[in-house]
Amino acid sequence: MYSLHEGSGLFLLAVLAGLQIAAEGRVTPPCRPGFSEDVYKVVMPDIVEKGHPLFNVRFVDCGRGGLVRFECSNPSDFRIEVDGVVYAARGIELSTLPASPLLIKASDTTTQQQWVTQVKLTPSTDYNQQVQQVAAPPAMSEDLQEIVFPLRNMDSQLKRMKRDWVIPPINVPENSRGPFPQELVRIRSDNDKNRLLRYSVTGPGADQPPTSVFIIDPISGELSVKKPLDREHISNFHLRAHAVDLNGNQVENPIDIVINVIDMNDNRPEFTHQIWNGSVPEGSKPGTFVMTVTSVDKDDPKTANGMLRYKILSQNPESPTSNMFTINNKTGGIITVAAGLDREKVPQYTLIIQATDMEGNPMYGLSNTATAVIRVTDVNDNAPEFTAETFFGEVPENRVNVIVANLTVTDKDQPNTPAWNAVYKITGGDPTGRFSVPTDPTTNEGLVTVVKPIDYETSRTYVLTVEAKNEVSLARGIHSPRQSTATVSIRVIDVNESPYFEPNPKLIKLEEGMMPESTLSTFTAQDPDRFMQQTIRYSKLADPANWLKIDPNTGRITTIAILDRESPYVKNSLYNATFLASDSGIPPASGTGTLQIFLLDINDNAPVVFPQETEICEKPEPNAINITALDGDLNPNAGPFAFELAHRPADVRRNWTITRVSGDYAQVSLKIGFLESGIYDIPILITDSGNLPMTNTSYLRIKVCQCDFNGDCTDQQHIMAAGLGTGAIISILLCIIILLILVLMFVVWMKRRDKERQAKQLLIDPEDDVRDNILKYDEEGGGEEDQDYDLSQLQQPDTIEPDAIKPVGIRRLDERPLHPEPQYPIRSAAPHPGDIGDFINEGLKAADNDPTAPPYDSLLVFDYEGSGSTAGSLSSLNSSSSGGDQDYDYLNDWGPRFRKLADMYGGNDD
Repeated sequence: MYSLHEGSGLFLLAVLAGLQIAAEGRVTPPCRPGFSEDVYKVVMPDIVEKGHPLFNVRFVDCGRGGLVRFECSNPSDFRIEVDGVVYAARGIELSTLPASPLLIKASDTTTQQQWVTQVKLTPSTDYNQQVQQVAAPPAMSEDLQEIVFPLRNMDSQLKRMKRDWVIPPINVPENSRGPFPQELVRIRSDNDKNRLLRYSVTGPGADQPPTSVFIIDPISGELSVKKPLDREHISNFHLRAHAVDLNGNQVENPIDIVINVIDMNDNRPEFTHQIWNGSVPEGSKPGTFVMTVTSVDKDDPKTANGMLRYKILSQNPESPTSNMFTINNKTGGIITVAAGLDREKVPQYTLIIQATDMEGNPMYGLSNTATAVIRVTDVNDNAPEFTAETFFGEVPENRVNVIVANLTVTDKDQPNTPAWNAVYKITGGDPTGRFSVPTDPTTNEGLVTVVKPIDYETSRTYVLTVEAKNEVSLARGIHSPRQSTATVSIRVIDVNESPYFEPNPKLIKLEEGMMPESTLSTFTAQDPDRFMQQTIRYSKLADPANWLKIDPNTGRITTIAILDRESPYVKNSLYNATFLASDSGIPPASGTGTLQIFLLDINDNAPVVFPQETEICEKPEPNAINITALDGDLNPNAGPFAFELAHRPADVRRNWTITRVSGDYAQVSLKIGFLESGIYDIPILITDSGNLPMTNTSYLRIKVCQCDFNGDCTDQQHIMAAGLGTGAIISILLCIIILLILVLMFVVWMKRRDKERQAKQLLIDPEDDVRDNILKYDEEGGGEEDQDYDLSQLQQPDTIEPDAIKPVGIRRLDERPLHPEPQYPIRSAAPHPGDIGDFINEGLKAADNDPTAPPYDSLLVFDYEGSGSTAGSLSSLNSSSSGGDQDYDYLNDWGPRFRKLADMYGGNDD
């Protein structure tokens, strides 16, 4: 216990000397085996000699009677005996020791249970300074440190608070086993000597989340922890202590208290991956980096609890040695330490890696393991080797893109990689480049392929030398073996080849006009099959003008018609004919050849005038026609030409004149001042310039017409000049007349259709016609005022029940015969006045032929209908004259139905 003073203000700070206090009246907790303290604080000199006893740790076994074995985390500096006394294992200088606490581990050899405690070493110089400042506290527990509020001093009229002390933090180990609550410090004020005070603490862990971790006795000021602390959850707490009187008045300024949670080694290292994958090329030298594994520890990395060390526990397989790899114990980097990595022998290694905290101490440290899988990657350290020294194949001659032989190789490198894929090259036996060896991408075989035609008559066999390599070069120091080169023997098979003409095409020059049966040339073919005894026969394959024939045995070509250079089958004086040569092989082969005949021109075509038709005005002032001549021959058998008017008929030279303009052109003009309109054929003698000149009389048709001011023919004359004769004009007129007739017929048909539609409209339903027409009724109805009745009562008697159609007051004395009712023509709603007579006649004919049509000659008895009708009696419908003044005899012409009316009103009393 120690205290610190400054002037009259007393500020005490004491380190917690013991966590278990035996107070009077306290109930003893159940016995728990383990060390008496979680943390021992030991003061020792700076320099300690070897074998000097330093301190003693007390272990409570609760009467278990088992054998407990002690171990120290730093066995090179300290040694602990079975009684718990710790000695210096060597001469120790305290300043050179690590700052981390010393760990003592107790192990029960029977149950294998373990306990760990910490020992904090403090130099004796610091301890002596603290002891000199110790002051006895009030009558309280003497093992508990005190924190005293600083006093306030009065200076004149002003109150001045002296500067607060910086209170060192209070260290509390995590995962303490209790008992709880566990006292930490006592907070007091000098003002409690003359009055009662109340103490409290605030902050996270007290009245703020997480709450109720720390509590304070309000009277004694003892600050305690209620539960075990976890540094990985909260590493420190910042509290503020308060002192107030009973009235709640603050008597001291609050002081800050920092509580640090001391780390314990309670977390194992955890690898970030359970399986690590890496690779290294085969044949790598020692020291080649492979991969890095990492692990994390939740404990404090600044202490030994969080300081990790790595090592390799095992290697599988252990070939060629068991230590092919090593690991950096601090960084986790894995490198190779031995030569001999060969993918073809060991493609993969599996390492078990261990990470241990406490700087790798196997006794006190916690460890964990992970797996590192190292794949040995392939390098091209194996050349491809042929499976045979010589390969054989055969191919028919003249065949290309044919696979002759398949070359197989073996390669120990990893398949389908550049170090395994083979590349083939022909190094000998093919000077003309007739073969190539591509690689099959699936099987890695070499495909010997013919790329140029092979002639059996030139070479019957080929012997190739082929070399196989990889897509990438061999690794340094590796050379190709003899098995990387092979020989390919190829036999050529003779086949029947087609005869060929030489030269092809063959060109000959002849004058046109050669007579039939004339020999032109001999066109023969050669058979490339020198080792086959075969005959060749010839035939004509194409002869567009059918001028030639060929002897089937000798190939002699003769004419069968006159050769004409001006024929449409001749292009640019060249005539082509194709012939076929077939041998007698099995199967037979054939070849074609083309004979080109260049025909030399002779003067065999007379010139003709061009154009053959033209026009000229009646008054040619000035008006002339330019003409030339056309000659099928070539120069010098064509132009220049000589033009001359014929001597007959005589009026030609009298009316016309011709003037030569140049060697190929001339002008024709009227010789007289006026010539009547019309068509004139002018004979013109034209002579060419051939060696034997040819003269021809050619007619020039001139159309003389009336012209306008510009010298052009009028439209009528143009039409005539266009060649519209009488027949064409008559045809045009006939087309116009037929078109007019069709239009007229369409108009008549439309008018007749309109009449039929109007006639049908006259026969509409009488109920829909409101005009004064003759309507057909089966029953009588009321007057104009009697309109509010059910119209269904006026239906036909044959469509409803007889009882249902008899209105009140009407009784039928006879019934209408039930016969099919005739269909009367329907009237149009608005008939044409001229159709009324036709409609009446049609209605009369229908009524005359229907024996069941009304009116019936029967007596109808009507009941009283009442009085007050606005229509009055039917007799009130007076006409302009009396019945006796009218002649009703015309009703006899309307049929038997109207004869009764004629008899009634015709003046006859009967």
